[in-house]
Amino acid sequence: MKSRSGKELCKVVQNKGWILKRIKGSHHIFEKAGLETTLSIPIYSNKDLKIGTLKSIMKQANLTEEDLI
Repeated sequence: MKSRSGKELCKVVQNKGWILKRIKGSHHIFEKAGLETTLSIPIYSNKDLKIGTLKSIMKQANLTEEDLI
């Protein structure tokens, strides 16, 4: 799996129905109607996220590798 930047991941989750609720520092907080889960996606300029962080966020958002393409 190729790593993605936080900005790219934000675009993917927004396309999947997640809504940006607030920004606190360098973290974008997303929520989705009907779910109690919130996603916190770090945005550090245009640097790629670490693979573990990316996989954790993908698991919380129910995303697959095909969703990132």
